[in-house]
Amino acid sequence: MTHVLLIYPYFKPKNSRSIFRFPPLGICYVAASLQRAGHDVDILDCTFMTQNAALDHAVRTEAEVVGIYSMITMQEESVTFARHLRSRTRLLVAGGPLPSCDPQAFLDDFDVVVMGEGERTMVELVRAYAAGDTFTDIAGIAYRNNASEEGNAQSLPRHVRVASPRPLVTNLDELPFPARQLLPNDQYVQYGRKTFGYSKTTVITTRGCPFRCEFCSNAVFGVSYRERSAANVVDEVEQALSLGYDYIHFADDVFTFNRERLLDICAEIKRRGLSVAWECLGRVDSMSRELASAMKNAGCRRVFFGIESGNDTILKLMNKRITVSQARAAITFAQEAGLNVGAFFIVCYPGETNETVLDTLRFASSLPLDYLSFTMPYPLPNTALHERVKDRINKSWRPPESGFLEHICIFDADFSETKMKFAIVKGQISFLLKRRLRHHAYVVVRPFEAITDFLFQHMK
Repeated sequence: MTHVLLIYPYFKPKNSRSIFRFPPLGICYVAASLQRAGHDVDILDCTFMTQNAALDHAVRTEAEVVGIYSMITMQEESVTFARHLRSRTRLLVAGGPLPSCDPQAFLDDFDVVVMGEGERTMVELVRAYAAGDTFTDIAGIAYRNNASEEGNAQSLPRHVRVASPRPLVTNLDELPFPARQLLPNDQYVQYGRKTFGYSKTTVITTRGCPFRCEFCSNAVFGVSYRERSAANVVDEVEQALSLGYDYIHFADDVFTFNRERLLDICAEIKRRGLSVAWECLGRVDSMSRELASAMKNAGCRRVFFGIESGNDTILKLMNKRITVSQARAAITFAQEAGLNVGAFFIVCYPGETNETVLDTLRFASSLPLDYLSFTMPYPLPNTALHERVKDRINKSWRPPESGFLEHICIFDADFSETKMKFAIVKGQISFLLKRRLRHHAYVVVRPFEAITDFLFQHMK
């Protein structure tokens, strides 16, 4: 039995106002698979910790193998942990979206990078480590030569070996449920009840996405779409409820994609008599009145849509494969069923003009939403957008240390960062004015939009 520590190095930025703070399902899945294989596993979820306290905790754990999750917003933190633990750990492993995209960038500080889905790969890695075997026959990894034969990676040559890709898990029902018992569930429950009046956790019922939006990364789940059965999904929902949660966020990229399976999940929730509120991410072209009604009757309270633009030409540029009219219809169906609706938009996307950006701001603020998010375009690694603008990337993503907006432009864009932030603030104010003033909004909103339209058009 090998002692393994899995680290989720998320530390909430001081100025963050995001409503999303969820347990790390990815490392929980890996932990559950390692436990099934007989290993002693700890999870260090840093969500409610300071960095110094988390680093001290990681040292005290004295794990032989340490796996650290990373994505573009956590790269610095993950490397900090690796360097802090280097002399104290026999094997350091990086995993998650960013290492899957760019393993070479992590192999100065880690022994091995897991690329893609990590459950089976980590089990094989730990087994090989425990047996003193090499890693040459393990699929889905990149590693420095002899990483499995030496404890101190600083003495290793810089030659990197990249194994063949690991086949994706085809039957998701075979995977053990995430090891939620290793998380600080009481803190998540308390945070949720204090912030929202309910305690929220995540469940993911599919992996991958059948669509290829230009800005979206599929680094971990690959070019795929795989589903869990309705009974298996609701079994996990019951497990989450037993830990004190009462609200589920279904974190699938396209939870509403398969209408029949979603109706089966709704029916299974009803059949078991579960009292659970939930929300999900959906696509506008899969929403109907019947589906929205079934979701509402099974406890759904809110659906989020990634609409991204209010201009059909830009939607085509993004390869969203939806239209503005479909977006408005889907939101109408959801609202008529009694669901709250949230929407996400990207402003100042590469290829936009002043008018297309204003189209998006006007469209977004005209919708009957209860949550609206605007963001700048982020060219994530391993995306078509990244390929299109990679020669213009001029900084790494880090949240700003001060200011009321967390956004930062990391490439030489067609719009200045100041203009992008102005568009975001303008859109949010228009939305809030229309929502709060309702029938009298035009008295204030029309002059506000006329003035801010003019300012936006003349900004550099």
